[in-house]
Amino acid sequence: MNLTTVKNALETILNSSQEFGIEEVDFIKSLGRVLKEDVIADCDLPPFNRVSMDGIAIAEAAFNSGQRTFKIEGVQAAGSPQLTLKNNNNCLEAMTGAMLPDGCDVVIQYELLTIEHGEATVNLETVRNFQNIHKKGLDRSKGAVLIKKNTLISSAEIGVLATVGKSKVKVAKQPKVMIVSTGNELVEVDQIPEKHQIRRSNVYTLVSLLERLHIKAETAHILDDKQVLETKIEAFLNEYDVLIFSGAVSKGKFDFIPEVLDDLGVEKLFHKVQQRPGKPFWFGKKICAERSRSSKTVFAFPGNPVSTFVNCLKYFYPWYQKSVGLNFENTQQAILSEDFYFKPNLTYFLQVKLSQHEGKIYATPSAGKGSGDLANLVDADAFLELPDDRTDFAKGEVFPVILYR
Repeated sequence: MNLTTVKNALETILNSSQEFGIEEVDFIKSLGRVLKEDVIADCDLPPFNRVSMDGIAIAEAAFNSGQRTFKIEGVQAAGSPQLTLKNNNNCLEAMTGAMLPDGCDVVIQYELLTIEHGEATVNLETVRNFQNIHKKGLDRSKGAVLIKKNTLISSAEIGVLATVGKSKVKVAKQPKVMIVSTGNELVEVDQIPEKHQIRRSNVYTLVSLLERLHIKAETAHILDDKQVLETKIEAFLNEYDVLIFSGAVSKGKFDFIPEVLDDLGVEKLFHKVQQRPGKPFWFGKKICAERSRSSKTVFAFPGNPVSTFVNCLKYFYPWYQKSVGLNFENTQQAILSEDFYFKPNLTYFLQVKLSQHEGKIYATPSAGKGSGDLANLVDADAFLELPDDRTDFAKGEVFPVILYR
């Protein structure tokens, strides 16, 4: 049996990444999307000398000449046009966020003042120039790149987009994805299974995993009928960029997916990976003849729930990240907290519970009862990737970790 290695499988998948174009969306709807343009400061930040504490604005020269009591001329409020200090020996009350009044270069907070009869007395011996003032352009200058292309937009970026008036933003288009479950044994979530049936869960696990990537996938279920499978999958290949299957890819009498995909012209790039769980994983592409249509990518995961789960994280996630321009390399690692033994010559994705101690991440095995033990995913946090070149893994060794919490 020819098995591809995990490394080769991932390389093949990454080499099959593709762009899905660019679209313009409302900035508030861009959370979790990938930016496809540099965002430039349209003005200095801050755009004016900004008061950073509630208090009074004075001229430093007056203070340095010995004056400590200042007549209040008025109030410089945030959002109001700039006022001018009429007399250097006076002051203006100034609120946080307001423009610094013309003629002032120091702000003294209320906590250091005594205000009586329209005068403010300063309880300080020294002040410094531009005290409690956020200088114009201190953060960024007009024309500076504030957010670089290919940044994943978070709440922080949303605030910056609003600040520079970027009401519309260019982002990577999301792939159009169909998730397909197969099998006569599956019933819907709201149904009561017969003794020979189970509820349809893998497809919803995949939907939620893709939702984390802000991909709105659609779903379908097809019974174990080869002709029906072929008809429906052909239609899906015409309509969607990506098909993700769960089940029907192994050696069972009703595992028709590989044969059907071959009949429909989908090129198999590999079938079966040197790993556990998820060994029967099938991956392929269909190249469309029309230049206007991109190729179609097919991930066919084994039907066992843990296999589906880890394969999506290990392979679909980096494929998607590379496709939209994100960094796809997993550099996270964890320390094995106890000795572990695994015999087959396979890469093993060990379910683990994570903990932190003195800034280090430790992984405690939580192996479960095999690839069908969906419930054990709740008790773990991640998969520790153990290499296929040995059987013994010692406490204290460091391995790559795939987080799902």
